[in-house]
Amino acid sequence: MKAFFSDIFTYHHRFNQKLIDQLIAHEKILPDRTIPLFCHTLNAQQIWNARITKKDTLGVHQIHPLEACKSLDRENYQETLQILEERALDEMIAYGNSKGTEFTNSIQEILFHVANHFSHHKGQIISDFRQSGIAPIKTDYILYKR
Repeated sequence: MKAFFSDIFTYHHRFNQKLIDQLIAHEKILPDRTIPLFCHTLNAQQIWNARITKKDTLGVHQIHPLEACKSLDRENYQETLQILEERALDEMIAYGNSKGTEFTNSIQEILFHVANHFSHHKGQIISDFRQSGIAPIKTDYILYKR
């Protein structure tokens, strides 16, 4: 299962890097929500990683310059791979959400949530590209595997 998660996060990292290049190329004509939405996906991965590793978190809706997003995505990816290498997937993590409510979930559940969260918002971003007349990059997982 760890190999599966490593593959999924490698996929997201590879396409995030390409998506950032496309965001930079079309920044001026994208809807106002697109860049904040992409930043939110990176923030969410950092926040979940930090909940697991007990580090400081970014803000859920913190905005970053697009060039900084490349390095943030790389840092998130490396941190997730380190979690996969060092921690058990069934390890339970107690954390407080952004409203202060306490929860407990396994690392496996958290990582699945992060991967699913990326996919959900990536679809919204691709839709924003299309509505702006931009041909989005193809981000299908199966294309990554071919």
